[in-house]
Amino acid sequence: MADQLEASVTLPSDPVSVAAARRYVAQVLGEWGLPEDAETADTVRLIVSELATNSVQHTFGQSPTFTVDLRLEREEWLRVGVTDSHPRWPRRLPAAVQQDNGRGMVIIRWLAAEAGGRLSVSPTADGGKTVWIALPWPAGAPARTARGC
Repeated sequence: MADQLEASVTLPSDPVSVAAARRYVAQVLGEWGLPEDAETADTVRLIVSELATNSVQHTFGQSPTFTVDLRLEREEWLRVGVTDSHPRWPRRLPAAVQQDNGRGMVIIRWLAAEAGGRLSVSPTADGGKTVWIALPWPAGAPARTARGC
């Protein structure tokens, strides 16, 4: 296997793109050897849903697209990034008990930590940002190079 597998998709900043991002990630993870019913696959799909939703909802139309990047490094770490061109970085917001939104980053941080991973944010050349999640690749999940990503 190569030291790193990569896949990427750029989608319009539209609510229907959240489901498309989730489907794309599920397909790539399956091609890389992670069973669809694996706990890590569920975690990654949920994280991508939350990050894509944040990108669509919180860029206020200033980012026409968002990009989902997947990197599997040496069959040890899966890195998932969602990039948009909006300059504001995610912030922890106090979530009132009755509030319907505002908990996405809390959920993402908790899921990453629960899976033994971590969250980071990095700037992009165009003034936007990428929110990265790094998760350990499950032991025994063979990484396959089924796609020329």
